[in-house]
Amino acid sequence: MSMRGLLWLLLAVQAGGVLVIAAALHFWLGAGALAALMIGLACALLVRLAISVNNFAMSARHGSPTPAAFALGPLGRLRLFWREFAASMMAASWHMPRSRAATRIYPDAQGLPVLLLHGYGANSGFWAQLAARLDAARISHATLDLQPLGCGIDDYLPMVEEAARALCWASGSHKLVVVGHSMGGLVARAWLRRDRGAMIARLITLGTPHHGTRLAGLALGANGQQMRRGAGDRPESAWLRELAAGEDDATRALITSIWSHHDNIVAPQTSSLLPGARNIEFGGVGHVALGSDPGVLAAVMHEIAEASGWAA
Repeated sequence: MSMRGLLWLLLAVQAGGVLVIAAALHFWLGAGALAALMIGLACALLVRLAISVNNFAMSARHGSPTPAAFALGPLGRLRLFWREFAASMMAASWHMPRSRAATRIYPDAQGLPVLLLHGYGANSGFWAQLAARLDAARISHATLDLQPLGCGIDDYLPMVEEAARALCWASGSHKLVVVGHSMGGLVARAWLRRDRGAMIARLITLGTPHHGTRLAGLALGANGQQMRRGAGDRPESAWLRELAAGEDDATRALITSIWSHHDNIVAPQTSSLLPGARNIEFGGVGHVALGSDPGVLAAVMHEIAEASGWAA
């Protein structure tokens, strides 16, 4: 099943749960129909809230120390949680169920085309906000749905290369920029290791667990195992160690890692720091919100412009 199909199934299950709760309240306890429905919806939201709270709690338990410059007060933490919860709800309940991988070519485009690679448990709908900015700037771009869901990261490389070649051919460019969120950044690094910069002018990763994340212990599939982080002197998975061993200084110099000290999925958060790459750190931004935060998106657009040679 595709991620899109799975999301529709989860939405259907949630809607069914809401209706069951509303019916029980209405027919058994005599609650008004509207009140019963509102309570049912509130119960569904509480479940989603509980999942978000658990993610933040787990990431804090395994998190790295937050520098004083990025420390948040109570209001800042509340804003962080709300923005991440809202971004997750919009992505999982609106953008991702409705989206399909697409290519947008602008004949008068300035700069390099951009290939967008989503993360674990997502699809091309994650890029709704960045794609809108690319459209506004008339930058040719393509999204890709990484399937199947639980295969090994290297298994995605043939479809990534095919999509990249198709985008370059359609746009008339010999090179492109790749933007990857979370696992998508690791997929792109694995392809960059093979490509050696032949097609990739710059790779921009958002919230990518370059050294693994402790929360991947809950992830299913081979790709989830490859992103796991343990304890001790060699916490990275064997796959992550092999990936790093296959990169040289020239390869790392093509990578920009954008990450947040308050990522609620990547823990420790400094796992997104990649030696030899350009590292851009943010605070007060959650994992999913990296795809919609104005400051983060501005940084991504600047990196794309710089790679294309027309940054201000």
